[in-house]
Amino acid sequence: MTHTSQLDVVTIGEAMAMFIAGQTGDLAAADQFTKRIAGAELNVAIGLARLGLQVGWVSRVGDDSFGRFTLQQLAKEHVDHRCVTIDNRYRTGFQLKARVDDGSDPEVEYFRKGSAASHLSPDDFDESYFGSARHLHLSGVAAALSDSSLALAKHAAKEMRARGKTISFDPNLRPVLWRSEEEMRKQLNLLAEYADWVLPGEKEGLILTGYRQPEAIADFYLDKGVRAVVIKTGSDGAWYKTAAGEQGQIAPIHVENVVDTVGAGDGFAVGLISALLEGKSLPQAILRGNKIGSLAIQVAGDSEGLPTRAALGDY
Repeated sequence: MTHTSQLDVVTIGEAMAMFIAGQTGDLAAADQFTKRIAGAELNVAIGLARLGLQVGWVSRVGDDSFGRFTLQQLAKEHVDHRCVTIDNRYRTGFQLKARVDDGSDPEVEYFRKGSAASHLSPDDFDESYFGSARHLHLSGVAAALSDSSLALAKHAAKEMRARGKTISFDPNLRPVLWRSEEEMRKQLNLLAEYADWVLPGEKEGLILTGYRQPEAIADFYLDKGVRAVVIKTGSDGAWYKTAAGEQGQIAPIHVENVVDTVGAGDGFAVGLISALLEGKSLPQAILRGNKIGSLAIQVAGDSEGLPTRAALGDY
């Protein structure tokens, strides 16, 4: 397959149909749901595309209505999906999500085991397609789906690094998908070594490195050759340190009404990656990340709050 058009960013992940309960309370009592699309890397792809970047998303979906729904949403959001394989053996996963309106973490039930996307493997690496992109974004979700999906993430990281492309990595921990916490720690830290920019949350940093202090978490990855580590510190914004020794705290964007915290980290990644690819400084990029993260938590869907370039304003 030959791909000539250039991409700004390529990412790998799983899309699921997501059914959000119409009313708050126990999922068992919900009888009306709104259908949306979900997936950490997909949220990032959509967010970047809304800002005008050319984004490719690589995955597998089932030959089913959820798979068709995924492709329709990608087309609607102008995300390139030429390297999405329609798999007639396995199904597209889905999830049920409780509705919250108090800023707490919503209950989510996943139906994804053995999904089409969990059968991603290094065979899904199209050299010319990935090679046409300037940047690779990876998250710990695709890495957690299966051994073969982890192998694809590592292969993509290795190949893109060899070509001198930039790589961002959001650990996005999903402990339930791993055989053990130890295995998760080992594999994700190996994957992080390929990245230029590593973006853990504070709690994720503690699990992955054993350190509580942002600086110690950052040094753990900087010692492995990473160029910059940005640690999301929740209501304190974000803290960063670079290989050159620059460091600092970037204040959060205050939000009056937090609706749903899911998708905040993906929004942050959208802001950071887009700004760095535009040549902005790391502090400017983190500020944009904080801004988009703050927009993401004011709505119930995972990607509904991700802004267009016009809505982003001066960030």
